Amino acid sequence: MNLCDINVIKPLLQKHGFHFSKSKGQNFLTQSWVPREIAEGAGIDETCGVLEVGPGIGPLTQALCENAGKVVSVEVDESLRPILAETMADQDNFTLIFGDILKTNIPALVEEHFQGLRPMACANLPYYITSPVLSALLEARCFEAVTVMVQKEVAQRICAQPGSKDYSAFSLFCQYYAEPEILFDVPPSCFIPQPKVTSAVITLRCRPEPPCPVSDEGLFFRVVKASFAQRRKTLTNGLSSGFGTLSKEQIISAIRAAGFSETVRGETLDIPGFARVAEEIGKLLSSK
Repeated sequence: MNLCDINVIKPLLQKHGFHFSKSKGQNFLTQSWVPREIAEGAGIDETCGVLEVGPGIGPLTQALCENAGKVVSVEVDESLRPILAETMADQDNFTLIFGDILKTNIPALVEEHFQGLRPMACANLPYYITSPVLSALLEARCFEAVTVMVQKEVAQRICAQPGSKDYSAFSLFCQYYAEPEILFDVPPSCFIPQPKVTSAVITLRCRPEPPCPVSDEGLFFRVVKASFAQRRKTLTNGLSSGFGTLSKEQIISAIRAAGFSETVRGETLDIPGFARVAEEIGKLLSSK
């Protein structure tokens, strides 16, 4: 069953009385090259166990099952249950779990289902939940790589370098956990209904260790968030707002101790730079 053929999709959905949900950001693929290239670009083979988020009617799921040792898909929309029961009936290496991935113990799921396999994650993510789902997959720290289709501008933001207009706290978060690479674009014409923007497939190869030593990850990301909260402000002003218990003079002393000018802007710092600033801020907080 070609689940990217519009002449297959429409009768299938009508048969089961399925209606697209705008609130769930549902857009189904209509070009078979897309799921095939996602599976290939992700490096999926028979040694892999793949966690898929949001299978929809199953086009990417089929491609993953053809390549992987095992595929476990987590779907939140119960109305897709009878459709997936039909479309995935012949896949003996497939397990379907209905639930919210953001409420799922991802490491426990991986440990239960992927013993002896290399854990990978793949998803065609609805735009509105891209950041929280991607964050959850990366923070789980149990995958070799996470490959997702997202809005193109989000993919560009994830890969952005310090000092560029797209560089953000989310760029830094993703690059802390993984090495991202945009694989290819997917135009709106590849979906039903068609979204208003171009999508992109991005793979994030998860780091076994952070790119530099960070003694307190919570504080590190708090510094990053404060630094980008007032993007056009200096790092001094951003940290002064984010750490109200410290004086501006103390903030300046921490920035200088980290090797930067008090007039530096946060969006120009890389991960090691933020790590040094966080270390100095930590010293000030611990002395209080």
